Amino acid sequence: MAEGEILKWMAKEGDQIREDQPLVEITTDKVNVQIPAPRSGKVLQILAREGDVAKVGQTIMVIDDGGSGGTSSPPPQAPRPVPATPPPSQPQASNAAQAVLATPATRRLARELGVDITLAKGTGPQGRVTDDDVKVLVQASRPSQATAQATPPAAGGAGEKEEVVPLRGIRRKISERMLKSLQTTAQVTHVDEADMTELVLLREALKGSAEKRKVHLTYMPFIIKALIPALKDFPYVNASLDEQGGNIILKKYYNIGIATDTEQGLVVPVVRDADKKDIFELAGEIEALADKARHGQLSLDEVRGSTFTITNVGAIGGLFATPIINIPEVAILGLHKIAKRPVVRDGRIEVRDTTYLSLTFDHRIVDGAYAARFTAKVVETIQDTKKLLSEVL
Repeated sequence: MAEGEILKWMAKEGDQIREDQPLVEITTDKVNVQIPAPRSGKVLQILAREGDVAKVGQTIMVIDDGGSGGTSSPPPQAPRPVPATPPPSQPQASNAAQAVLATPATRRLARELGVDITLAKGTGPQGRVTDDDVKVLVQASRPSQATAQATPPAAGGAGEKEEVVPLRGIRRKISERMLKSLQTTAQVTHVDEADMTELVLLREALKGSAEKRKVHLTYMPFIIKALIPALKDFPYVNASLDEQGGNIILKKYYNIGIATDTEQGLVVPVVRDADKKDIFELAGEIEALADKARHGQLSLDEVRGSTFTITNVGAIGGLFATPIINIPEVAILGLHKIAKRPVVRDGRIEVRDTTYLSLTFDHRIVDGAYAARFTAKVVETIQDTKKLLSEVL
């Protein structure tokens, strides 16, 4: 973990807090984590706003614990955070603005809102300008109601037709990871078709046993087990690239990431050592992880360390898609809707349950022929119930 986004503060400046009470919620690696208060005391300063990204080791709050040297406000000579150098598109803050007592986050808020921070009246400790002081300044600088009404909105203006939604939390992390994946890998997608008729019957036959174990048996555990022999036969698909060292790391363990749709966005909990678990163990673990994902209760360990990822959009519909690799992995398998389609078998047309499998792979590590053979091996195992039974039980 190198950084985390401040998602929600659970205390404000001036609050009395107790040790270990939930203090701040952060987002990292698509997981929300609550950080407890390290000690009891009074909150003197909050140095990072909600939505800010803080580096590990960065001070985000100042607490007076009442111990020796503790003060109700920061000492006059105490070092203050220095605002980061603005990007070229933003003007450097004036000497007068630099002299104002305010946190970098408050200065940035003033810049974003287009107000002169030197005009703000500081109401914080030692006259420090707070976010609320900047917002008061913004309100004061707005034109009066009469003036605003005198100028009709421009034709085609946004008005109530648009809504601004901050790119924050898990959605920001997804945005960053998806872009990085496409920018740093050579992604190609191979699509194949699988006859699922026998697997549909096998799942129906095992549903009763699953219910006795109080687990919901979906197709996902079967697909995971069908993957294992293919990943063993084609190890470059279960790998990662160490670009700095110039090495391909072949993983001889099988931790399968399960892309899960939640209200907050897409998260990928990990089923570890999938090759060592039977079909019912996998079903129970997948169900438990999905439930934790939807309730925002996943731990960092539960979303890290996957060697290969599966994404399933079959329940939603569509023909097939081209999933994006969950870096630093080498490939991802997309599962799609199982539907009855006409299939030619032994020269005759039959109606069979079929689906499409789409494998997106990093062409720097895996060639097209290798990816095609890997996918064909998965299809072969899915369609051979005897071979699949040897894997699932």
